[in-house]
Amino acid sequence: MKNKVKAHDGGYDWARGEGLSFSYTQTAIKMLASSSFHGRPYSRFTHSASSRDNKPPISYFPVTKPHYVPSVSAFLLSRRITSNRFKIRALKREPDGASLAEKEATPFFPHRHSVKIPVGDRHITVETGQIGRQASGSVIVRDGETILYTSVCLSDTPSEPSDFFPMSVNYQERFSAAGRTSGGFFKREGRTKDHEVLICRLIDRPLRPTMLKGFYHETQILSWVLSYDGLHPPDSLAVTAAGIAVALSEVPNTTTISGVRIGLIGDKFVVNPTTTEMETSKLDLLLAGSESGILMIEGYCDFLPEEKLLQAIEIGHDAVRAICKEVDNLVKMCGKPKMLDSIKLPPPELYKHVEEIIGEELVKVLQLKSKIPRRKALSLLEDKVLSILTEEGYISKSDSVGAEITPDMLEDEDEEEEFVVDGEFDEGDVHIKPVSKKPVPMFYAEVDVKLVFKSVTSKYLRKRIVEGGKRSDGRTSEEIRIIDSECGLLPRAHGSALFTRGETQSLAVVTLGDRQMAQRIDNLAGVEDVKRFYLQYSFPPSCVGEVGRIGAPSRREIGHGTLAERALEPILPSENDFPYTIRVESTITESNGSSSMASVCGGCLALQDAGVPLKSPIAGIAMGLVLDTEEFGGDGTPLILSDITGSEDASGDMDFKVAGNDDGVTAFQMDIKVGGITLSTMKQALMQAKEGRKRILAEMLKCSPPPSKKLSKHAPLILVMKVKPEKVNLIIGSGGKKVKSIIEETGVDSIDTQDNGIVKITARDMASLERSKAIISNLTMVPVVGDVYRNCKITSIVPYGAFVEIVPGREGLCHISELSPDWLSKPEDAFKVGDIVDVKLIEINEKGQLRLSRKALLPPPEQSADGVTKESGTQQKYTDRSKGRPTEERKDKSPEGVFIKRYVGSRKNEQKTSGTKPDTPPASDDTLINGEAQVG
Repeated sequence: MKNKVKAHDGGYDWARGEGLSFSYTQTAIKMLASSSFHGRPYSRFTHSASSRDNKPPISYFPVTKPHYVPSVSAFLLSRRITSNRFKIRALKREPDGASLAEKEATPFFPHRHSVKIPVGDRHITVETGQIGRQASGSVIVRDGETILYTSVCLSDTPSEPSDFFPMSVNYQERFSAAGRTSGGFFKREGRTKDHEVLICRLIDRPLRPTMLKGFYHETQILSWVLSYDGLHPPDSLAVTAAGIAVALSEVPNTTTISGVRIGLIGDKFVVNPTTTEMETSKLDLLLAGSESGILMIEGYCDFLPEEKLLQAIEIGHDAVRAICKEVDNLVKMCGKPKMLDSIKLPPPELYKHVEEIIGEELVKVLQLKSKIPRRKALSLLEDKVLSILTEEGYISKSDSVGAEITPDMLEDEDEEEEFVVDGEFDEGDVHIKPVSKKPVPMFYAEVDVKLVFKSVTSKYLRKRIVEGGKRSDGRTSEEIRIIDSECGLLPRAHGSALFTRGETQSLAVVTLGDRQMAQRIDNLAGVEDVKRFYLQYSFPPSCVGEVGRIGAPSRREIGHGTLAERALEPILPSENDFPYTIRVESTITESNGSSSMASVCGGCLALQDAGVPLKSPIAGIAMGLVLDTEEFGGDGTPLILSDITGSEDASGDMDFKVAGNDDGVTAFQMDIKVGGITLSTMKQALMQAKEGRKRILAEMLKCSPPPSKKLSKHAPLILVMKVKPEKVNLIIGSGGKKVKSIIEETGVDSIDTQDNGIVKITARDMASLERSKAIISNLTMVPVVGDVYRNCKITSIVPYGAFVEIVPGREGLCHISELSPDWLSKPEDAFKVGDIVDVKLIEINEKGQLRLSRKALLPPPEQSADGVTKESGTQQKYTDRSKGRPTEERKDKSPEGVFIKRYVGSRKNEQKTSGTKPDTPPASDDTLINGEAQVG
């Protein structure tokens, strides 16, 4: 290779590294990034026709002029010599003939798109094409400084067909989003928290009805909160982000969804209110839907009437429509084609075969009122269908079946005929000519038969309800099942109730406790969130007569428990009126539909039995829907079902749960299994649910035995005291020693103090409660100078006086000069520990320490003219300890009630005028004893 190469604008000396042109800089960078440079043929340069073995010409990297191309290593080395900075960025190879300016203008993320969508009084920003480009669909959604990243991925191969779409949702709030780390030992996010599970359900429930049947590729939706500003909540944003990501992905769905939150601040409905606005909101409604209908609602309120809820739902649906319209425009620009060819549905003729086999028997089985016999009969029918189709050759359990067998697949090898296709052909290319054969029977997969059987069963159930006007258990569409309730069946529990509605039964138990029993929640806001009321819902497999796993609560259990908890919360008294922490456990012992609403009814009765002063009783009911009645001979009007069973829930089009009383609603939740419902249908369901609640409440009043409505003798006693906030530290003591000593001394369960001066004492008996109350009252009392305390005990004696306990836990110093009107050389001469004395408070210093006087309560001694008291008959002399000499009377006596601090010790700077030694040895220089002066 030559040492010099001519560049576009001058020569370049490779040995000296000079004269490098800008064109060569760009060329070298593209050489590194281009696949042509790494051995792939290129069409610009070719070898001569006389190349070895007469193989096709080989192409190399193109250059502008014929010259020797130096090695890239030499180029980089020379560039390193001539410049202190050298940056390389891999660029996408441009088409041939593109100019340099066009290549420079190409963005690094060519498929990045961003759109602003108006929501309420502000905009949300949706971005795609920059982050998560390898996912099937991914978006970044921003609301203020709250940012979520959501991705959608699906497996390459389909899973086994089932009646449940294989979709999983995971939502995580990372502490780094709020500038925090986890408070645990492992400094990273761990198990999914309950409120994260609830948001996963909010994402899953509106998306699932939009997925097309027959698509079995496992789909996963992941959502992370990357930034949280504490003002814009991420839950409704997560629903919208998931709907946009699915719309942009390859997952086939029927429509685009989005979600919003609606709050009621004053008399105004607000779309996506901030966390500050939600503090005063009377309504917390989260709604998800599409342009055509509503798919999911979940809300909690404080006895709002149905008319207000309908207004909120209408406003929320309008906001959802606007978002979906903008998202559809974004999907047209950068959405991926849907995998419609991956949808595999059972053959249509299979429905006909199943109906012919079991049609008449299915009608009779669906009339059975009891759940277990009906379930067993349906299982026998399913086995019968599989058996008959197998005998007739319609079924195969092989994994490779499911498609029709073509005649050419059944031909024998000896009947194959070889023929050659006209035109160009390869050596050994032989085609097999098909020969017509007689039709062969169809083969179906076993899972297809089961799916069709379930679909046919649902069809016949809906047909019976619409045509016959009767449900499986013989009820009409508005009729409620038989209700029975009982309270106080668990004697040691603080409150208990057994609520039975048809074949659904809930055992509710209430436990009362102090603040230590409250549930603490770690959240992104960084503020300790304490719940004084919580409901825990349990759904064991035995409640449906099955065998299953027992372990941590499932997502369904967490969701149902939260719904019942939020429904009961508005009827609870305030903490000032009822200072207990309340825990409700609802164990489902039987289940045939609406177990969460049974938890509401049972929980309300158990709270009354525990003596909790509720504002009013409430009840819950689940509503169902048959939307397309015209298919079964109806007039097309949607049919609303009250108090649905499990089969009506599975075969119906809606599960709408509503809780409240006669005046209004406290909680509601709706899941739709079709493309959405209209506002008029929801209004009909709400009004019918109101009538159903009234009937249930009337039956709950017949509870036998009724709730006790008083505290159980086994419940703890809680006394609430109010002290001055600055006195709280006196109760706690150094390192909590004082409060621990009070607990040990009195035997109470706990003493909880708050910064605002509220003190809660929890005890099992009244005696210990009163003892601890007396100690705390004495500790926090505000003494007044001049108060007299009788029958006080001397707790300790020191050289300068005695400490007297005026009240339990509160001591003061009675100086030696205040112990007696007579002169004392030391306190032990007249008093000992344990003596009972009366004292008077004569001073409170700036540290809050008390100075007491016994002498102030004694009559002054009468003295004769010669200085001899009449009581003792001896001459009394007072010693001035500062001068060290006896005198008839102290010259510097201070007025009563005035306490003068004096330093104890020798006066180094004062010249001694007397050789008399003081009565008491001097203490160390400049020393204060107990914060007081040692006055003699």
